Amino acid sequence: MSNGQKEIQVKFPDNLQGGVYSNNMVVSHTKEEFIMDFLMVAAPAGSVMSRIIVSPGHIKRIVAALNENIAKYESMFGEIQLSEEPKANIGFH
Repeated sequence: MSNGQKEIQVKFPDNLQGGVYSNNMVVSHTKEEFIMDFLMVAAPAGSVMSRIIVSPGHIKRIVAALNENIAKYESMFGEIQLSEEPKANIGFH
């Protein structure tokens, strides 16, 4: 690696390799952290599939990485078409 940086070896646990599908997301925040709840919604119910909590600085890096990758995707495959937002409110219990 350049600039004298060490390579970090990341372990990828077997139970996470398949990923988790989510078709909705709810984002909330406090002063210290952003909370992203990834949901699988099939009316009239839904389930939280994963919750990710990150610092404000890290969420900005996530947004930058997503924007960069969306631009690359759209340059290869064309503009992503957005579907209509669901009309139902999402509440947790």
